[in-house]
Amino acid sequence: MRATRGAARAYILTAAVVALSCVLPALGTGAGTPWATVGLLTGLYLVCELPGRCSFFGSSVPIGAGSFFPLLLAAAFLLPPAAAALVAIPGSLVGPVEAPRATARRVWRTAQLAVTVWAASSVHGLLGGAATLGGTGTGPDRLPDLPYALLPACAAALVFSLVLTALDGSILVAAERLPVRRAWSGLLSRSLGPHLVHGLAGLMMAVLWRGPYGPLSALIVLLPMYISCWVFAQYHREHAAHRATIRALVQAVDIKDTYTRGHSERVGQASVLIARELGMDQGRLEVLRFAGTLHDVGKLGVPTRVLRKDGPLTPQERRVIELHPEYGHEIVRGIGFLGEARAAILHHHERLDGSGYPYGLSGREIPEFARVVAVADAFDAMTSTRSYRRGRPVPAALEELERCAGTQFDPQMVRALVRAVDRHGWSAATVVVTADEAIRRPGAVRGRPGPPDGSGTPGLQTSADRRR
Repeated sequence: MRATRGAARAYILTAAVVALSCVLPALGTGAGTPWATVGLLTGLYLVCELPGRCSFFGSSVPIGAGSFFPLLLAAAFLLPPAAAALVAIPGSLVGPVEAPRATARRVWRTAQLAVTVWAASSVHGLLGGAATLGGTGTGPDRLPDLPYALLPACAAALVFSLVLTALDGSILVAAERLPVRRAWSGLLSRSLGPHLVHGLAGLMMAVLWRGPYGPLSALIVLLPMYISCWVFAQYHREHAAHRATIRALVQAVDIKDTYTRGHSERVGQASVLIARELGMDQGRLEVLRFAGTLHDVGKLGVPTRVLRKDGPLTPQERRVIELHPEYGHEIVRGIGFLGEARAAILHHHERLDGSGYPYGLSGREIPEFARVVAVADAFDAMTSTRSYRRGRPVPAALEELERCAGTQFDPQMVRALVRAVDRHGWSAATVVVTADEAIRRPGAVRGRPGPPDGSGTPGLQTSADRRR
């Protein structure tokens, strides 16, 4: 805790004191705490959190606060507020947390969840939620009053979400010194829907728990819930690994080719704008973003002296540059999740009239993704400000693309970009200098007129543009 900011440390200790005051009533003599239910729910939550700390399970187990909120909400529905808050403490204390400041994070998470569950249980009790769950008497009296049980359960889930996000934002203000508005921005909108779903799952578990078959039947909800959490966590880990792979490759290209730093990300962004206008589905959009972002990864195979050469390229150097699509295709050949992106990386310098490279494909022989990336690539190259020339205005770049549509670019892709820019605008590329810090570097090549070449950048050319 010593490494934590003073304000954050004080805030965490205050939250811990509040959490302690929430659970103390359950520990008093004569409180009537249903210890059997508390023990079972606490044990279940503990079992759900422990695998994340066990090396035997590796990283394939869903860990972290949030995976088992339905179980905590079930406790809020089944128990008095103080007893429900008690359920969250052991599992939160032993659960995995991120370093550094693991102790402070663990204390904060425990206090946060205890207070949140207490608040949710209090609201559920005030609205008469316990009576709607059934489980008392005999015959029909043991059945839950489901239509009416939904109202207190949803209200409790809403309070759960409000309190949890309020505490999340406040710790960011205290620990990270974020502005208040920024700290809470988007927290509730992102979490409210999932928390309401957690509340319904918790209600189902509570109903089964109070039903004729008792706590064992509640495991029918818990097991598929745990499996779904595992699948969801695996999906996000896989996506995170994909993004990390893309970032590593793009950073390697940016380090090697300082003339076009930042260009790859913007081509990915422009490619997605075009694809959305074409009505591509969401799954293809993500792959197309990868294609645009990695279109120049083959530069890793081009000698640095050629990429950074200030003067005009010799014919031999030009031939070396024109190998970069094939180098890129070889680099990403074994990355399965790229799918159609690999063809775009190989063919993004092909031209509609067949004069491009590496294979001189024409018309519809050129893959759709490659035709999209070619337009996005040329657009960003023209509108980006670099150390050796200023970027063109967006209208002038679009006009040049339209002039070359049908010969160099697919007219459909050009029209889609024009519509997308009209709808959403394009400002980032016009203000970013994508070269080294030395903008006025001696010997930088200035723009000079020249015919469009096979690189895909029409109009104004420089030796650096021909290295794209």
